[in-house]
Amino acid sequence: MADPAALLAWYDRHHRQLPWRSPSGQRPDPYRVWLSEIMLQQTTVVTVALYFDRFVARWPTVSLLATASLDEVLHQWQGLGYYARARNLHACARAVVNEHAGRFPDTVAGLRALPGIGDYTAAAIAAIAFDRREAAVDGNVERVVARLFAVKEPMPPAKPRLRELARELVPAQRAGDFAQAMMDLGATICTPRRPRCVLCPWRDVCAAREGGFAEELPARAEKPERPLRHGIVFWLQRPDGAVLLRRRPERGLLGGMIEVPSTPWREAAWSEGEALSSAPAEVKWSQLPGTVRHGFTHFRLDLTILAGTTEAPPDGIWARPEEFKDHAMPTLTKKVVKHAMSVLG
Repeated sequence: MADPAALLAWYDRHHRQLPWRSPSGQRPDPYRVWLSEIMLQQTTVVTVALYFDRFVARWPTVSLLATASLDEVLHQWQGLGYYARARNLHACARAVVNEHAGRFPDTVAGLRALPGIGDYTAAAIAAIAFDRREAAVDGNVERVVARLFAVKEPMPPAKPRLRELARELVPAQRAGDFAQAMMDLGATICTPRRPRCVLCPWRDVCAAREGGFAEELPARAEKPERPLRHGIVFWLQRPDGAVLLRRRPERGLLGGMIEVPSTPWREAAWSEGEALSSAPAEVKWSQLPGTVRHGFTHFRLDLTILAGTTEAPPDGIWARPEEFKDHAMPTLTKKVVKHAMSVLG
């Protein structure tokens, strides 16, 4: 049986000093734990560290973050992707201030009720910030548990069993340190490829290591190929060089971000005649050479750009290229801007 004390002893020796962490045995600020956990969803530690420092420098408390506008938050979030996290971050900060007097709830149930906080994040905050006996099961922890108990059922169906096995491991004392130790073990020792089993504090009780198939777990069902969608982007310029932009709806993919107007994205390719029904103005449009390609979690996207100029600009957000940095643009829009400007000069 895996001994939590052995893992905690390893953690005490090898604890990683990350910006949101506190020394072993000390409870970190719930605000910093929450902020880091939201940022770390689908994003690496190396990438998050810079963004985390910037956010904390600008908004050192949840109360100050709650006073920010959504535009400010989205602008600071640029480059982290998965922008629903930024919208939920903003909504959650305001909920903590308005409904909880600026203090995060200290239970999973209370945390789970806040915007953008799911089962994993609630458990992580409850354990790390409040030392609740909760199992915070992310991808790293799933991998550790799958190998420790030789769970061969493929993911994602194996998730409920892995969560239950992880809960059984959590000690009554130092639950927060244990949660971080599990994450660190998966990130640094029990890695997806070529795990460093010789350095693992649980090497003698790991069933997958004993069986010689650690690297094969967790097993994963074959992923279907992501579908390809198509869209037409309208690069409309005024005589002074300003380009027409628009804000995406707050709900949905890239919600609240600034983009260059386009048709909807669909699986069938657009004819130019069809696309022009979505154009922001009746002008002469010319197709730019090349395609802008981007990948989302569930689909791939190919965008063609039509360029035009107007003497009678329609209402909207107009910005010169040197002003683009003042707008919260996702990576996709930055790709569109880069491609259009490289072609048009």
